[in-house]
Amino acid sequence: MPVIATITARRQLTPDMVRLKFSLDAGDFDPSRHTDAYVKIVLPRPGTHVSEPVDEEAARAELPREAWPVRRTYTVRSYDPRDRTLVIDFVIHGDEGIAGPWARGARVGSRVTLLGPGGKYAPDPGSAWHLLVGDESALPAIAATLELLHEPQFKGSTSVTVVSIDNAAEQQDIMVPPGASVHWLVRNSDVSPSEQVLDVLRGLDFESLPQAFVHGEAAMVRDVRRYLRGEHSLPLDALSASGYWRQGHTDEGWRAVKREWNASLEAEEVAAS
Repeated sequence: MPVIATITARRQLTPDMVRLKFSLDAGDFDPSRHTDAYVKIVLPRPGTHVSEPVDEEAARAELPREAWPVRRTYTVRSYDPRDRTLVIDFVIHGDEGIAGPWARGARVGSRVTLLGPGGKYAPDPGSAWHLLVGDESALPAIAATLELLHEPQFKGSTSVTVVSIDNAAEQQDIMVPPGASVHWLVRNSDVSPSEQVLDVLRGLDFESLPQAFVHGEAAMVRDVRRYLRGEHSLPLDALSASGYWRQGHTDEGWRAVKREWNASLEAEEVAAS
């Protein structure tokens, strides 16, 4: 069921990332225990003059299809059930997309419709170690995971985090548990983000296999998945891998081909086995 959320605080974390804190109205909201927990935000298409918070059902009944509101998926950075407050970090790249410009213009008091939450990944206390790989889009889930790794059930475990960022100003001050290492990789035109990440991974000790979280730009996710599955035979049940976005594709365009793209990766692995 939809839940109406009101922005109660706004903070610019980095030049390209803004943090919004929401207070949830009364209604069902069962928080996910996954560190990649997400909600879907219902937003009006630019220029359609749909009022917010969006009544998606009414808008679809009244408007032509090309004017229907859109849903965008965002990771829950944190949720406090005591006062029903939710924090979401938004990556903003100029005027690109719909959710980014919306978040850039959103102010305290603005109201929005949320759906969810969902989620699939959480670190396993029984894993030998944890590998977290991503870019800015995966950083909220990575940061939430690192915070959970501070908990007593993970005492003695180690983790390696590799984050690809657009520039040094996008590096965040995140909580890092004892025994953990974090590699911030600034993207450049001389080498692909995949090669930057793989260069770090090739220097790691895989004598014991990790539980791996690999999310972000699709090409990088594909290449890291190929490496972990092909070079180290990492089992699928120890790997969470998803392309949150794809270079050169709109959100709608990527979602339209994502299932087929994932199926081609799986077929490739079967053929290689």
